[in-house]
Amino acid sequence: QKKNFQNPDATQTPPNVRTENITIGEMTVSKQIYQPGWQWSKDIKPIAKTNSCQVHHFGVLASGRLRVRADDGQEMDFGPDDVVDIPPGHDGWTIGNEPAIFYWFTRK
Repeated sequence: QKKNFQNPDATQTPPNVRTENITIGEMTVSKQIYQPGWQWSKDIKPIAKTNSCQVHHFGVLASGRLRVRADDGQEMDFGPDDVVDIPPGHDGWTIGNEPAIFYWFTRK
């Protein structure tokens, strides 16, 4: 099978981020484009109504830079071509003045 992000299955546009989803079989690939100034606790927390992001992210940062702070205080920066595994319980934000493009993968 083949699909393309030029025609995603679903699109969401909460503040300062665009999410495009493609599902093939049991896998969903999400392309998230975080704008400069985006921060989960500022832009998504009011929508999610949780103290931190409770989603497990496994994916690849294609461009830009992101910083993640786990609920235990540990911080890590991510840049282009980094493959990341971020467990639930974190805040995240863009670093710098360019959008960050992150692809993450989930199984149904």
